[in-house]
Amino acid sequence: MSELIPGGNLALPGGAVAVRIPGPFDVSALITDENGTVRGDADFVFYNQPDAPGARLHGDTLTVDPVRLRTGAARVTVVVSPADPATPLGRLPAPTLHVTGAGGRTLARFAPPRPRQETVLLLVEIYRRGDGWKLRALGQGYADGLAGLARDFGVEVLDEPAVPPMPAPARSSVAAAGTAPVPRALSTAPAAPPPRPPSPDPDGFLGLVNPARAAAGSPPVALDARLSAAARAHASAMASAGRLDAEGADGLSVYQRVTATGFSYITVDLHLVSGPRTPGEFVDYCLSSEQPRGTLRDPAFTHVGLGHVADGRSGQTYWTALWARPCTPAELERTQSDVVGLTNRERARAGLPPLTVDPLLIRAAQAYSTDMAARAFYSHTSPEGTQPWDRAAAAGSRHRSIGENIACGQRSPAEVVEGWMNSPGHRANILKPGFTHIGIGFAGGGPRGTYWTQLFGA
Repeated sequence: MSELIPGGNLALPGGAVAVRIPGPFDVSALITDENGTVRGDADFVFYNQPDAPGARLHGDTLTVDPVRLRTGAARVTVVVSPADPATPLGRLPAPTLHVTGAGGRTLARFAPPRPRQETVLLLVEIYRRGDGWKLRALGQGYADGLAGLARDFGVEVLDEPAVPPMPAPARSSVAAAGTAPVPRALSTAPAAPPPRPPSPDPDGFLGLVNPARAAAGSPPVALDARLSAAARAHASAMASAGRLDAEGADGLSVYQRVTATGFSYITVDLHLVSGPRTPGEFVDYCLSSEQPRGTLRDPAFTHVGLGHVADGRSGQTYWTALWARPCTPAELERTQSDVVGLTNRERARAGLPPLTVDPLLIRAAQAYSTDMAARAFYSHTSPEGTQPWDRAAAAGSRHRSIGENIACGQRSPAEVVEGWMNSPGHRANILKPGFTHIGIGFAGGGPRGTYWTQLFGA
């Protein structure tokens, strides 16, 4: 059995898996496409709509059979909220999720950080990766309830009209359970019209930022539902704490919230702001000074997410904007190649021969960057005590001498190589005459956002 941490992944066996969260909670799920949005309200599985193709909710257990999900489904996000909506999650026992496979075999357990003021918690997502399916632990909270969550996943959310009291079962709809506003098609109103497609830009954000980017010669950005979900969750965490911070009171960084949604990035930057009341005021603020303006106009970014949540105590509105470029295999290969090229340029300036790319060193370096990001540590020694030469040998390398440079937080190959060259120890590795081969690793996530590994061999 695997004990998962936020951001941890688990490859799932074939067949159906069951996800159980015992306790005074309501379990629900959102079935989404690759872009992180639902196709309609039928993709929202909860106690009053417990069945969808490939997913069935019974009591505290959600059973998912990935091969039977609707066409185009790429992930199932499992959500927990209090059975009594008036009770914050922080006043209930900490939810613990149990995952079982065929025959009831236990596969994993996940106990996320204890919620505070959040009313909804994203626990895990089951997502497609190539020809298989994996499970990722999330532990991401929302302070504004099921409606804010549904909105971020593309479910149309409207305020329920006031109606006279009437006898009804206590849980006849989401509104009856005390959570409002709710997705319209989930109401029991008999004459509800079919749902309209969700607005691709409910805040009009793109209409504000893309003209500013065009004026600077940068291509437009597109809204990404996963980035918006992470941005809204982080804005909610800042509003709950009453301060701007890249790390929430739950210990999760904004970068960990991004990767927990399943968005893998090759570069990322952010705006954390409090005070503006509208998207227009927020964009005006970002354009008013050099560094925020540079991020908004940066041509490296292709996708953006926006979240804003008001602090009911102070009246301040907290904003998070996330700017990113997805990490595709081609982007990762290009980034690794750029680091090698910049490294060899420094060696050429010193009169040294270039280093040859070694696939086995790439494998070891990439695995280590990914591990540092996923487990939120930063050291040449892994939590298990392995050293660079141990990891190179485990990848199959036969080099007699191994050297390693690591770095975190840098946003580009140029920035990371410049940082290494400005450090005597790292510079010595780059310019060591005896080294002949190199491998580069990069991963986004963790507390610092980016993790780089440079592995040398001789």
